[in-house]
Amino acid sequence: MKTETSIKKIAIVGPESTGKSTISAQLADYFQSVWVPEYAREYCAALTAPCTRQDEINMFRGQLELETQILPQANKILICDTTFITVKIWSDHMFGESPREVIDELPKHPYDLYLLMDINLPWQEDPLRDFPHMREHFMEVWHNELKALDATYYVISGSNKERLDNAIEKIDSFLARS
Repeated sequence: MKTETSIKKIAIVGPESTGKSTISAQLADYFQSVWVPEYAREYCAALTAPCTRQDEINMFRGQLELETQILPQANKILICDTTFITVKIWSDHMFGESPREVIDELPKHPYDLYLLMDINLPWQEDPLRDFPHMREHFMEVWHNELKALDATYYVISGSNKERLDNAIEKIDSFLARS
C-alpha cells in the first residue's frame, strides 16, 4: 500500500502567469503519474463577490483535501500545481496577514521538492489574474517563503520547452539522490 512518505511530493509554485498548470500536466505525463490542480482556480471562478479571509481558509482546506484525494493515484511522485503557501502569500498581500490556521499548518505539510517558475514567460491575460505589474515583487516573496521553510527548491526558467527539460532534469536528479 502506498503511504504519503513513499510518494515524493513535487510542488510547482510561483507568481501568476508562469506556466504552473501547463508544466504540472506535462510533468505528470512524463513521469507517468498524476497531478493535483490548483484548487483556488475553480473556487475563485465560482465567486460572485470579492475574495474574503474565509474564502482563503476554504481554499487552503480545499487544496489539502484535493492532494489527499489524488495521492493514492500517484506513481512514485505527486505533482502539485501550487500549494497552500499561495493562500499565505495572497492573504498577506490582500489582508495584511495570513489566517493563523494556515500559518500553523505550513510546517506540517512539507513538499520534497519545489520548482519555482520564473517570471520570464510573457504575461497571459486571464480573468483570475490580478497583478501583471507585480511579478518581480511576488517572485521575491516566493523566494522568501521557500527560504523561510528551509525548502529544497530550484528556479525553472526558459521557454516552455526549456522549462520542461529543466524541470525534468531537476526532478530526475532529486529522485536519484532520494
